[in-house]
Amino acid sequence: MALILPPGEFRAYLFDCDGTIVDSMPVHHRAWCGALDEWGCEFPEELFYAWGGRPVADIVVDLNSRHGLAMPVDLVAARREELYQRFLPELTAVPEVLAHIEDAYGRVPFAVVSGSTRESVTASLTALGLLDRFETLVCAGDYTRAKPDPAGFLLAARRLGVPPEHCLVFEDTDLGVQAATAAGMASVRVPHPWERAAAVRPV
Repeated sequence: MALILPPGEFRAYLFDCDGTIVDSMPVHHRAWCGALDEWGCEFPEELFYAWGGRPVADIVVDLNSRHGLAMPVDLVAARREELYQRFLPELTAVPEVLAHIEDAYGRVPFAVVSGSTRESVTASLTALGLLDRFETLVCAGDYTRAKPDPAGFLLAARRLGVPPEHCLVFEDTDLGVQAATAAGMASVRVPHPWERAAAVRPV
């Protein structure tokens, strides 16, 4: 299914990474489950997608609260990242977004704005051969207020030297779309894997 962009003259494209550029959400869920199983903690797929776009540390803290656990945030985050790195060969790009990257590369600058760690984002983009397409990466640790706060998108716009109103954001989560709107940027919603599958399923 084609990804239709909103009207406008855009001078920069800002992309979320997981679930937007990289079809990595199922892989991330497997990594989460593997790390959390070691602490007897469940993370249902429905909740995982509902929390899409949230920082890793916030997720661990809230899972501790929900399940009455005391999982060490740093240890769980490191174990999740270790498992995710093992699954990198399974990653693929989201085809609808990749088409726009290939079409606009060289005409407008690109940035990534992600709640994931720089290590994770760099590894994902490297696995797909896309890392060199992006002028800047804005990742967890580069900004303090997570989506839906616009801080990450505004930082990316400043780094690219493009006013927010001339930026187009590609996002797969409601939090990300809310952050783009708060930044004064237009956005395009990238469908989740099951939505893309439903769109091409024979009637």
